[in-house]
Amino acid sequence: MTGISATPDPLLQRRDRAFGRGAKLFYDEPLHLVRGEGANLFGADGRRYVDMYNNVACVGHAHPRIVEAMARQQATLNTHSRYLSEPAIALAERLTALQRVTESAVFSCSGTEAIEIAMRMARMATGARGIVCTDHTYHGNNTVVGALTNLPAGDTRHAEIRSIPFPETLRPLLPGLAEEALTDVYVERLKAAIEDLKSTGQGFAALILCPILANEGLPDIPERFMDKAAALVRAEGGLIIADEVQAGYGRSGTWWGYDHAGLTPDIVVTGKPMGAGLPLAATTASRAVVERFRAETRYFNTFAASPLQGAVGCAVLDVIEDEGLVEHSRSLGEELKAALRQRLGHTPGLLDVRGKGLFLAAEFVDADGHPDAAHAFTLVCALRREGFLTSVDGAFNNCVKIRPPLVLPRADAMAFLEAFNRVTHA
Repeated sequence: MTGISATPDPLLQRRDRAFGRGAKLFYDEPLHLVRGEGANLFGADGRRYVDMYNNVACVGHAHPRIVEAMARQQATLNTHSRYLSEPAIALAERLTALQRVTESAVFSCSGTEAIEIAMRMARMATGARGIVCTDHTYHGNNTVVGALTNLPAGDTRHAEIRSIPFPETLRPLLPGLAEEALTDVYVERLKAAIEDLKSTGQGFAALILCPILANEGLPDIPERFMDKAAALVRAEGGLIIADEVQAGYGRSGTWWGYDHAGLTPDIVVTGKPMGAGLPLAATTASRAVVERFRAETRYFNTFAASPLQGAVGCAVLDVIEDEGLVEHSRSLGEELKAALRQRLGHTPGLLDVRGKGLFLAAEFVDADGHPDAAHAFTLVCALRREGFLTSVDGAFNNCVKIRPPLVLPRADAMAFLEAFNRVTHA
């Protein structure tokens, strides 16, 4: 894979005018994509790129079964949810059965909407307002949900929200502790945040987190943190909201990230991969929690719980199950992670490789051991020139984020490793 497909300047200029300058683009040279197929994306010049980033197309770009389900349902019937329609009901039944800990679903069109619904559900169920999140998280971008984003621990600018340091072993709050003791340190921070919310009259409604801490950079979480945190949350009368928008749908090598974490959530949020490109998200919980939310809000979303969402959502589940993609994510992810970890100590600046299933992070630091965001971005751009699309992530933006469609062929994964070697030793 040689050469580069750069966006023509006229198209970039049109974009700036049409969207307003500042709309985010990846890479040092914008990429103009025109087609996708499986784990492949194709530039305007016909060049093939291996997609190592996009979880929306979790079953692959333009999967024929998804395209067929979308076209067939749209050609038959698509309307709002105030009529009886089998496809959306079937999707809710299948989704909650797969989750095992939920019973009913509220559909929406984006992860942001689904997270806001989850927060409202928790507040109604508990009668409290306070929400605790981690300090380097992202759950969505409207005014309510956006307040959770990268909120420093101890920051009180949002009366109803407190954050805690995300639990990790690489840069622990107190170095030198045994893992059990480190767990207790993080749990004490959670307890302090809950007590602070209660002392201000907000009360405590929920702890919200991604079970694998995706936006925090997929850190290794101290053993038993999730167990102890969950016990504390429930003792304090709160609920646990699991944001599975990135961790779920087989991404982590199991159906749900909370299976890896040993966590039993009260409310589960899913999004991006649910519709494989069709806007579709869900907030699921017990029937009692969902019905209280419906009774108090009469929530309605014009485009949610539609026949189209149901048909496409069920087709995505069919493909994941029929093609064995959860198992493929686990096995290929383990192989890819092990191969990258073999490069520790041999690759300049590579500090750590971690993750679950087909969701990995390769973290880079400078010669003094400080997070090296600039180098990570340089590597991402170099990988793009090699024909592999990744991005940066983590609390310091110094991790190369590897999150391909679940259909990634092993041959492309091995070719990615060769490209990784070339760019990191250039």
